[in-house]
Amino acid sequence: MTQDHTAQAAIDASTSEPSETSSAFAFVTELAQEVSRGRVELPSFPDVVVRVRKALADEDVSNEQIARIVGSDAGLAARVFALANSAAMNRGGRTITDLKTAVNRIGHNNVRTAAVAFAIAQLRRAAELRHIAKELEGLWHEATLVAALAYALASRARGINADEAMLAGLLHNVGKIYILARAHRHPTLFQDAAAMGQITRDWHANIGKAIVENWGFPEHISEAVGEHENIDRLVGHPDLTDILTVAVMMSSFVGHEADLELNMQGVKAFWRLELDNEKCVHVMRDCAEEIAALRSALGD
Repeated sequence: MTQDHTAQAAIDASTSEPSETSSAFAFVTELAQEVSRGRVELPSFPDVVVRVRKALADEDVSNEQIARIVGSDAGLAARVFALANSAAMNRGGRTITDLKTAVNRIGHNNVRTAAVAFAIAQLRRAAELRHIAKELEGLWHEATLVAALAYALASRARGINADEAMLAGLLHNVGKIYILARAHRHPTLFQDAAAMGQITRDWHANIGKAIVENWGFPEHISEAVGEHENIDRLVGHPDLTDILTVAVMMSSFVGHEADLELNMQGVKAFWRLELDNEKCVHVMRDCAEEIAALRSALGD
């Protein structure tokens, strides 16, 4: 959807009050400018997360160096230990208390995931975002569920990295967080649920992709965040985006799995991954303990 069409959709979704219409247009214009200029950033991310990101960008970085950076912040270290000792990562049941060993067990991708989880947890507590704390909490619950489902799905698929799938799941709705964080500049619009909902639906995936790109994550992860709602996407083989598409859709049917079968019809990602309703229900029900453990480890 073009920026002009998105702006018009936002305006159509708002009420006929001139102030609300102009507020919707101003907000969409602001979002379009920030995305086009590459200035899509979230506030209040801890310095340690930036340092972890930079360290992991070096292919030759050692586990000892990563552990040293992680260990400089007790909160991040606790998140890495939680992930390393979770049921999904600790099949043998041996508890790890040494950071270097924890980093070695979960791998660099999951250190990155732990850092993102820690950063978003800090973001949710930021004073400047206190007014949307409830909404941020809801988005975080959604992110951890999708992340855990994506991990479970990718673990059972061929040729797809489960650790990257979990990271993509954790990041899939970061664009919604950004939109919420920016909406306080337009208080009239923020009170119009229909207009905000339309803007969020139209913009969150593209904004999320821009954020993930800005954070320096691999292209296929930012691509998955940007394209996971495109159910008609044509590719020759199953990929990370397919995993994210299916995980997001499945997350809406946890607890009422019987309704998934009808809704998965026509979604190409399911047949590329060779998933029928029975296999999806198995992941949602029989892997519930693994999914719950991962969500807890991520800080949900």
